[in-house]
Amino acid sequence: MNAVVAAVLIMLVLSLCRIHVVVALIVGAISGGLVAGMSLDDTINAFNTGLGGGATVALSYATLGAFAVAIGKSGLAHALADKALTMVGRQGENSAGKGIRFAIIGLLLAIAVSSQNILPIHIAFIPLVVPPLLYVMAKLNMDRRLVACVLTFGLITPYMFLPVGFGGIYLNEILLANVQDNGINPENLNVMAAMALPALGMLIGLLIAVFFSYRGGRSYDLERIEQTERVDVKYNSKTLFMAIAAIIVAFVVQLWLGSMILGALAGFVLFNISGVVKWKEADDLFTEGMKMLAMIGFIMIAANGFAEVMRETGDIASLVEGSVAAIGDNKAMAALLMLVVGLLITMGIGSSFSTIPIIAALYVPLAMELGFSPLAILALVGTAGALGDAGSPASDSTLGPTAGLNVDGQHNHIWDTVVPTFLHYNLPLLAFGWLAAMVL
Repeated sequence: MNAVVAAVLIMLVLSLCRIHVVVALIVGAISGGLVAGMSLDDTINAFNTGLGGGATVALSYATLGAFAVAIGKSGLAHALADKALTMVGRQGENSAGKGIRFAIIGLLLAIAVSSQNILPIHIAFIPLVVPPLLYVMAKLNMDRRLVACVLTFGLITPYMFLPVGFGGIYLNEILLANVQDNGINPENLNVMAAMALPALGMLIGLLIAVFFSYRGGRSYDLERIEQTERVDVKYNSKTLFMAIAAIIVAFVVQLWLGSMILGALAGFVLFNISGVVKWKEADDLFTEGMKMLAMIGFIMIAANGFAEVMRETGDIASLVEGSVAAIGDNKAMAALLMLVVGLLITMGIGSSFSTIPIIAALYVPLAMELGFSPLAILALVGTAGALGDAGSPASDSTLGPTAGLNVDGQHNHIWDTVVPTFLHYNLPLLAFGWLAAMVL
């Protein structure tokens, strides 16, 4: 059995059995290495080598967590939640309540989309905005699986369709660059046209989640939310102004220096200087914030170790080559198999951005030989990379929503985020990516 397939399946099965994702990644990586014929020492060494690749991301999330707690201390998100709660009143299921429900969905969707392109802070906004809204959502009986789907859509679709922010990196610096390196001139290719149908598949998945799958209510324990959330947060015009100023400073520093770590630290320091966060509280708040996103950091580090073992096995190439051998001259089957292999790889390593370089070297020549157009090849490779970002236990596009929705322990990462996002996004993306490859 192919080592990559074995490792990914073991990791997914363990995760579905509610084994912690870090443990599932470690066991999956070691199993994959052994299946490939590597010794236990070589497998562990490869895993340890890969751990360093996730250190920067983990530290970034830790400092962003501290910045998030400081913003929570300012009361900015609570001001928004209080306004929503006032509008809801005691009638959570009347027409006004339904209006607030869609307003919350629209707000979270707009912020998630903006976090990829306009204000590229990725998942850092989730622990700022979502926890204070949990009480309001519980009063409205909003299903948190719906919110997870909304957030994941906003974290993925913009980078796979809009060539600005993270989308500029994915579409221009990674997708177009790798396609060019393997023999296609991207000069006259419109990357948005290539990815329009796959993005439409994501949109259809979102609409199904909003209007069909999770339109009904789901009850949550309000007391657990109150125990977890700060109910004594006080805010005024000064603290709200400083929160906005700190966000702007963090954004400017991040763009200026190209570092999320320094951007978050600059925002946190501004909170200290302004007095919103008192100096004697700063250490405890910083530690609290680091703890909040520590799980994401550890999972991302473990995912890098997993990915390194997969590369060392050499079975990623053999997986792709084996698929190529099974294709023959059947274009429809070729497109489907290439997308499925991309899904498996991305679900294992948790990164669409890392999948493109792995698959492009073999996919592009094969697709050219089978007669796919350059635009269809762009769609095929771009979709194969994006497949699996939703629905991967180790992807920050699923870890981020869970970090915000599970602060009170009432939202399971696998069954309430990973499985719903897999079903609503990977399946439509697979179908519409295949359609794009066949019609473009």
